[in-house]
Amino acid sequence: MNESTNPSWAASNRANARALALWTTAWVGATALLAFGPAFLWDYNPAVTLVALLLQVGIGVGMILALRKQIAGLDEMQQKIQLQASASTLAVGLVMAGAYELLEDVRLISFSPEISHMMMIMAVTYVFLVFMGQRSYQ
Repeated sequence: MNESTNPSWAASNRANARALALWTTAWVGATALLAFGPAFLWDYNPAVTLVALLLQVGIGVGMILALRKQIAGLDEMQQKIQLQASASTLAVGLVMAGAYELLEDVRLISFSPEISHMMMIMAVTYVFLVFMGQRSYQ
């Protein structure tokens, strides 16, 4: 099924993608607020930090639900590409996170591993694998 054979499917797909982009943007903003707010905005007030944490997690749940809806609205081939990219990204994340954490323990790096580094690696991996999946079905 494609845009030319079912315009309502295409419109729904675009709407789902826009909703996912909005939720993702909101989640990134809420994550930044949680990361930087305690130091720069509210002087580590635990109550405000807890509210920021709950906001970040709540928006994260909204983002997950929007992602599920977006993937459910895709055709079977696109769903397969997403599943393969997601599974491979999870595997890369697990392997890399384990190795990355051990680098400090075995003194190959002098800094503490940060989860943000793993998030970036996983994001780049996912985008790359979706792109490669798209290319493989052309």
